[in-house]
Order: sequence, then C-alpha cells, then structure tokens
Amino acid sequence: MMDKDAEHLRLLVIAHYVYAAMVALFACIPIIHLTIGLVFLLNPPPQSPGDPFPAQAFGAIFATIGAVLVLAGWTFAACVFVAGRSLAARRRYTFCIVVAAISCLLVPVGTVLGVLTIIVLQRPPVRAMFGRDSA
Repeated sequence: MMDKDAEHLRLLVIAHYVYAAMVALFACIPIIHLTIGLVFLLNPPPQSPGDPFPAQAFGAIFATIGAVLVLAGWTFAACVFVAGRSLAARRRYTFCIVVAAISCLLVPVGTVLGVLTIIVLQRPPVRAMFGRDSA
C-alpha cells in the first residue's frame, strides 16, 4: 500500500509542476490590459473639454487591474509550485491542503488536481508520511 501511495504522491508532484506552469502562462494574459492602461496613462489621447472621464484615469484603472491580476496569477502559480515541492519532500501538509482547496476554484484542471490531491492527502498512510497522526 505504501508503494501505491508514494506513486500517487509522485504523480501529484508532476501534476502540480505542470499546473503551476499553466497558471503562470495564463496569468500573463492580463499583461495586455496592463500595457493598454500604461499607454493611456502615459500618452493620453487628446480630449475635448466636455469629456466626463479623463483618459488618464481610465489608463490608471486599467493598468492597476491588469497588474493585480498578473501578480495574483503568478503568486498562485508560485504557491502551486511550492505545494508540489512540499508534496515531494513530504512537508507542509496543511499548506498542500489549502492550495488544493483553492485550486478547486479554477475549473476544470484545478478542480481535478485539487480534489485528487485532497483525496490522496486524507489517506492515513499518506498522513503518516507527512508526520501527521492517522486519526
């Protein structure tokens, strides 16, 4: 049984690394919004005096939202990567559970990985590998 659990953990480690790369890649998409916002912020188009919303404010909002989305995505990708390293080292049990639970929110790949990770980590032999009690 221990060999099967160790193999499942090894597969989860690989899946976490692949998923972290996917999340980091897709988190780069809002860089487009960041760039558009910076263009409007730094080089606003000419406006007529009656325009109710200045282009620089639009640029600041767009750039801020883009930057926050990119940083949040990269941060989550780093957390998934660290969770994979932790699974491999059999450390940070609670952190791995939390990252798996958050991964469940990102349908469909994150949900599958998160659910499988939680299922494997709840097994008593796996808990013992992490130094947790089996109760």
